[in-house]
Amino acid sequence: MLGILTYHATVSSSSPPPANDVAATWLYEGTREETWSCLVVLLTFWSFASMTLILGFYGSTNLVLGPNSSQILDANSLFVQDIKLQSDTGAQGPELYGFSERPPLDVKVMWSEIHNVSVIDGLHKEWVYYLNEGSHISISYNINSQGSSPLILIIAKGEESLHRWMEDPLFPHNTLSWNLINGSGLVQQKILKSSDYYIAVGNLNPMPVEVALNFDIDALLYNTTGASYQCSLRHGLCAVRLSFLHTNAAVLATSSLQQNEDDNELFVKLSYEPRWITYLFGSALMTVVIVLAFKMINYLHCNSNNNQAAEASPERAPLLLSKDDDTASLGSSYDSVSNDENDIEESLLSQNRPDSLRWSEGYDPHHLCTICLDAAKDCFFLPCGHCATCFACGTRVVEDGGTCPICQRRMKKVKKIFTI
Repeated sequence: MLGILTYHATVSSSSPPPANDVAATWLYEGTREETWSCLVVLLTFWSFASMTLILGFYGSTNLVLGPNSSQILDANSLFVQDIKLQSDTGAQGPELYGFSERPPLDVKVMWSEIHNVSVIDGLHKEWVYYLNEGSHISISYNINSQGSSPLILIIAKGEESLHRWMEDPLFPHNTLSWNLINGSGLVQQKILKSSDYYIAVGNLNPMPVEVALNFDIDALLYNTTGASYQCSLRHGLCAVRLSFLHTNAAVLATSSLQQNEDDNELFVKLSYEPRWITYLFGSALMTVVIVLAFKMINYLHCNSNNNQAAEASPERAPLLLSKDDDTASLGSSYDSVSNDENDIEESLLSQNRPDSLRWSEGYDPHHLCTICLDAAKDCFFLPCGHCATCFACGTRVVEDGGTCPICQRRMKKVKKIFTI
């Protein structure tokens, strides 16, 4: 028994892709690009934020402290596990206190310092104090050198303000208080914000100038009587652990025992131990977001492919029929072709058909090649799958880079249909 390779097609197979398939493909491509963009932005932001916290905001820094300092050390327990302080000041080192809540700023202390200094021409002398909000400074001065030009006495908030004044000593707006002093007088300043403050006297004269300074400081200190942790930095290293997601506070305090002006400043290294579990959890969360994003992309892609496959399933039948259908296939190979496609083929055939055959009785053009009208149709085209020409004409059309005569899609390959 003979079997024949047959091809069944409907008009929808020769039509352009449905609009909903194009929209699904466009939505898939757009969603994939937007998802990738969001992932890149998210990873970049997380990396930048982590590095900023670890190396920037909670990075190591050096503190310069004066006598009777009482500095609160704030840190977010979500990102910081330990506050570490290290100093090599010896027996009179600062003290580190730990609290479960912020201590009150209610301890008042007053002290005076006398400094007789000779300020070299073109240079300055400076003293640093950490003062909390509500403190007060009074500076009385007496210049002993006669006939010299005025000196400059300033109070600067922070090291940056001091450096700006050093770059331009005559510009008064770089500092909290800027004064030209000569003879005797008094300078006072109220502290409105907790910070380190520098008192400096500069000499722009061409000769050294001697000056006597008397500092009277009224300061407010944190009450450390209720501390849950205390460590002296004379041991070299102290660390206070912060409770996770609880209120925590640490206070670094110095005493007033520094009587020698050369020992007025204390240097302490401050560092923070990161709470790595937070950063690991953040990294895991980013990973979950990325996985979910990829799953969403694959889900959209699979839905798009399933929709296209469901719509294309009735458009094509198997090329090789079962043995039971061989007999029926001999006479019904083209019975499934729609009326619209018959019209297209009839139009193509009528254009190429000789006039002498156009009205002949018994003439059936549907099995003939639509190009040469001589040989039978024995091939089909890829990717559209239409069968419209003989193998010789189809091969020639493919080599010339032509299109399918039925659907006008560009032909990539031509396959011959063999009879068995």
